[in-house]
Amino acid sequence: MRIRDLGVIDDAVVELAPGFTAVTGETGAGKTMVVTSLGLLLGGRADPGLVRHGAGRAVVEGRLELPADSPVAARAVEAGAELDDGALLVSRTVSAEGRSRAYVGGRAVPVGLLAELGEDLIAVHGQTDQQRLLRPARQRGALDRYAGETVAEPLARYRETYRALREVSATLEELTTRARERAQEADLLRFGLDEIAAAEPVAGEDVELAAEAERLGHADALSSAATLAHAALAGDPADPEALDAGTLLGQSRRALDSVRHHDERLAALADRLNEVGYLLADVAGDLAGYADDLDADPVRLAAVEDRRAVLAQLLRKYGGEENTLAEVIAWAEAGSARLAELDGDDERIDELGAQETELRAELGELAAEVSAARQAAAGRFAEAVSAELAELAMPHARVTFSITRIDDLAGIEVDGRTVAYGPHGVDEVEVLLAPHPGAQPRPIAKGASGGELSRVMLAVEVVFAGADPVPTYLFDEVDAGVGGKAAVEIGRRLAKLAESAQVVVVTHLPQVAAFADRHLVVEKTNDGTVTRSGVKVLNDEERVRELSRMLAGLEDSELGRAHAEELLAAARAPRHR
Repeated sequence: MRIRDLGVIDDAVVELAPGFTAVTGETGAGKTMVVTSLGLLLGGRADPGLVRHGAGRAVVEGRLELPADSPVAARAVEAGAELDDGALLVSRTVSAEGRSRAYVGGRAVPVGLLAELGEDLIAVHGQTDQQRLLRPARQRGALDRYAGETVAEPLARYRETYRALREVSATLEELTTRARERAQEADLLRFGLDEIAAAEPVAGEDVELAAEAERLGHADALSSAATLAHAALAGDPADPEALDAGTLLGQSRRALDSVRHHDERLAALADRLNEVGYLLADVAGDLAGYADDLDADPVRLAAVEDRRAVLAQLLRKYGGEENTLAEVIAWAEAGSARLAELDGDDERIDELGAQETELRAELGELAAEVSAARQAAAGRFAEAVSAELAELAMPHARVTFSITRIDDLAGIEVDGRTVAYGPHGVDEVEVLLAPHPGAQPRPIAKGASGGELSRVMLAVEVVFAGADPVPTYLFDEVDAGVGGKAAVEIGRRLAKLAESAQVVVVTHLPQVAAFADRHLVVEKTNDGTVTRSGVKVLNDEERVRELSRMLAGLEDSELGRAHAEELLAAARAPRHR
């Protein structure tokens, strides 16, 4: 992590590593700025007062090493970030005017995304900054992970049943709340289907009726035209002297037949006249038949128009884009299927209601099983944390779990009570602390002082180690108000926690710093600032000098050095790990 122009820090690099890293230094040297920098990097509140005097802005940059399957990496990539060889580059700037900007993987992002990522990256415990496990939802999740399969197995079945109940209830609610709409839809469908069934339309019938109506409506004119045409072709019996096409054609044929043998071209024309004669005779016969068959029938015409009116009404109501009877018939088929579905909803409502009752009963049984497993795990947890606190200079402190339920008439029945439920069960889970005998257990955020709270959270984190997936823990002044043996025990437990996670501790106690795998010291220059060389990783000799300073106030005190070496040797002994 690189820090520029933040508080007393001019430009410094903080090299953190796996395991336990201790950060020490003189009072006012800037140790707190390390905590502040991590807070800014992970979405903390930006205070323009932190910008170093004379600088335009403060900048904190960090490189986060993440496993390939990390949900943090997946969320960052989803937000547009790019990973750098498996690492995520994060930066935060704060201007002297109060403007703040955040960048993840080279992409500008809302500061809220840093806070979201920080939730799964680091647990911060300090005098004024206690996150994550102070929230009941986190406490419940941590307890479930601590309990292991005893909670995980029934909780998985509970969640499966919960999802099934939600689906059934949603469908049932939709069906019941839309009952009036469904009834209205069914009535409209029945009316339409009855109307179509009464008419019994046939596809294409409207086109045929339109043609028939046109013919019947002009029967007299058609008959007169056909008769006149027939007379012109075949002769008029009422006027034998009148010339007709047939007579004229006969004269033409006979004139050619007498000379056709003299010229092939004329013979061909004569043959064509013969063909015309045959065609004229056919047309004349058809015209005679048409005139005989055509009958002006006003009754039939009225019936056709009535039928067309009925079909036109169906087309207007139920026809589609092409406005055909085929579309009306298709509407009737689809309407019949939909009506059958609507008519079956009542039966479906009854079936779903029975299914919902069965699922609610099953969910209540599973919720009780989950609760019982949580209660058992909570007892083990309370004993383990209380034992840890006894070694951390809080011998009379007792930690318990409050596992309660909220009455809700719309909930599920569990152990004879109707209570609220959700995807995680029916339990409201909270960790309580009684700091001394006779004190009433209270939520840990309210039951402990600032110094005690960090120790309580350390004890909680040690017990939860391995169950809680957060990869990094930051403790600021976890050792406030303690010393001697209690300080040694704090160091030992931090080292134990570092076996399964990265632990960063800002401390003023040598007993704690001696347990660190890496020791960083923050040093000011003569002008009161911390430069790049002001945050350094100590080697073994430098650690002895720093621990001696922390013990006796003098780096080169022989007694201090001897005590520092003894502390380091004791911290490295296997029995302390």
